Amino acid sequence: MPDRFRSLKDVFNQEPGLKKIRETVKSNDIVNDFKDIFPDLIKIVSSVKSNKYTLVIKVENPAWRQELKNKEESIISKINSFYKEERIKQIRFTY
Repeated sequence: MPDRFRSLKDVFNQEPGLKKIRETVKSNDIVNDFKDIFPDLIKIVSSVKSNKYTLVIKVENPAWRQELKNKEESIISKINSFYKEERIKQIRFTY
């Protein structure tokens, strides 16, 4: 019997073997929370997926794609500040 029991949260956050699962969960958090971070963009964009520090966003039309591409750095900054860590380095826009 172990001397010290650990919570599931401690095991999930500290176990080296679960690193890929932690990264997957963090990536999916971005997709799920995108509407909370950018409520004003709900009508024109939707987040599709996030993988390896890259967020894929589906845009309504090419004009909005260009507008958001010009604001890419501020979008990345806002997402990273929301999570208080660097989760996104690049955004890919599709339509």
